[in-house]
Amino acid sequence: MTVSEYAAIKLFRSVADRRYYFISLLTVIVGWEVASRFLPPYILPSWVLVFETLLRLNLVHAWVTLARVLLALAVAFAVGLTLATLMYLSQKFEKYFIPIVNLIMAVPAICWVLFSILWFRDQEFRIFFVLFAVCLPGYTIDILDAIKNIPFQLRELVLSFRPSKYQFISKLILPGITPNILTTWKVNLGLAIRVVTVAELVGTLTGIGYALNFALGQQSIREITAWTIVLVVSLLALQGVVSIIEKRLLRWRK
Repeated sequence: MTVSEYAAIKLFRSVADRRYYFISLLTVIVGWEVASRFLPPYILPSWVLVFETLLRLNLVHAWVTLARVLLALAVAFAVGLTLATLMYLSQKFEKYFIPIVNLIMAVPAICWVLFSILWFRDQEFRIFFVLFAVCLPGYTIDILDAIKNIPFQLRELVLSFRPSKYQFISKLILPGITPNILTTWKVNLGLAIRVVTVAELVGTLTGIGYALNFALGQQSIREITAWTIVLVVSLLALQGVVSIIEKRLLRWRK
């Protein structure tokens, strides 16, 4: 079998695996368009009107929102990874700190938005704080559980070589928790996209949340729908990037 034939078979299988996804999506699109024929455009606009609006959107708002999300998630991940590692290495630290993490996780996102408005003057730091507070517990708990789920026999085998703490973490812990880290990134990307729009609704002049609030003031269902599509496509694109990284890092997994 030649390389081109193998690539063609691989592409065919990939499309075949996703056919149910495309069929479901096509059903929603057709159903929307049919319903729009019987409802006024201020309730359910047709796809023609929605795509005309999409072409007129100021996509700078989308880039600003994505930059906020990625920055906050990167910092939350770094802090969460550090805390999880410290809690794994010190049971006393875990006993004292895990209740704080659970407390932070129990606070609803809307409460963090209100706290940020009352506590901070800078708009960008408000949004960063909300995203950080909402996503940090998920990273911390998921990574800690992943570390604890590394087989005991494997840990004992590595420890028999008397590694330093750095070697123990870099040679065993990080490779062992990589699948869980990537899954946590996918989950937190979806959570962050939903939360950032709420945070941007209040007190900001940029971002998709602000654009949605402006569209609401104009009572423009077409613009709200168009920005919703941008949000969904952005999230799927980011999760697609994580999936590509996952395939490369975990290519040993069948």
